[in-house]
Amino acid sequence: MCIFEFVNQGEKLWQLKTRNRTKAIINLDLTKVRLDVVHALDAAIGIETTSSIATRHGGIAAINVGFFKMTGLHQGDATSVLKIDGKLLSESYSERVALGILNKSNLTEIVIGRLNMNVEARFKNQTRKVSGINRERRDDELILFTPEFHRTTLTDSNGLEILVRKEKIVEIRDAKGSSLIPSDGFVLSASGKQRLQLLDTVKVGMKVNFNGKLETGNSADLKYEKQQNLFSESEDIVDGVPFLIENGKIEITWEREKIGKEFATTRHPRTAVARLKDGKILMATVDGRQPNISVGMNLQELAEMLLELGAVEAMNLDGGGSTTMFLNGKVVNQPSDKEGERKVAAAILVFPRK
Repeated sequence: MCIFEFVNQGEKLWQLKTRNRTKAIINLDLTKVRLDVVHALDAAIGIETTSSIATRHGGIAAINVGFFKMTGLHQGDATSVLKIDGKLLSESYSERVALGILNKSNLTEIVIGRLNMNVEARFKNQTRKVSGINRERRDDELILFTPEFHRTTLTDSNGLEILVRKEKIVEIRDAKGSSLIPSDGFVLSASGKQRLQLLDTVKVGMKVNFNGKLETGNSADLKYEKQQNLFSESEDIVDGVPFLIENGKIEITWEREKIGKEFATTRHPRTAVARLKDGKILMATVDGRQPNISVGMNLQELAEMLLELGAVEAMNLDGGGSTTMFLNGKVVNQPSDKEGERKVAAAILVFPRK
């Protein structure tokens, strides 16, 4: 095992090679560094390498994070919750585990927990559940598009689009699609039954806003109440799947979070984040799919490794060809794609605390 100091912050990079597995693990003191989630190309869609995201923003370290749509017009769209700089960019899915980040003046707090988010659009005389945020609109859906998504909604003409500026409807466009998204507002795009219902009720000048409510579990349980408060205050939230360690015990909830058994039991490259009892965190990558270098880990092996290193909470992030760790200007793991470092949707960046 090799240990390296970097940027005079007292942080440690551990590079280990055991039993045909290579791992890179950074131990972070959150009184000395701060964390930020940054999306590729600084938008809600699009892809970029982890090293490029970190270099553009001046991060001293970074790992790839959440899962995303890999192809098509909406490439880079997060598949579950994503919040950056206080702005909600994607909705939650199936109560999957999420990481919340709150940067204070002298400390960065993190929270790891299952998260569900209900988003509602509120009109003058009605409230409607929003089906999704900044993603492809499907049949019978109401989708919210914010300025972070793209210049336009990228929709076809089979829907109704409500343009809102400063919480008032300024234009209603039916059967036209790809509406310009106001920089000081948003667009609600409806299809199927949702379109028909709204077409009869909305009018230009009507007041409308949206609200996202976070839910983490039983509100009567003090643990979940604290989690919910931290998630609500978090400036950044990113999804993962599944939970690996909860309350200091291995809890791999792949069935609850609706992923396949093979994803959990097969060895792959992995990226993970863990919280230690002393408040520090670990950012970890495990290389894989390279028989002569590293075979990777299944989720049980990954959880056991993090538990051995002192984790009390841990979650799995996007892995496979996406797995990347960047440190001091270079990639320090060995990504598995033949082409090298894969373009991803987002990354957690580490910055020195000023």
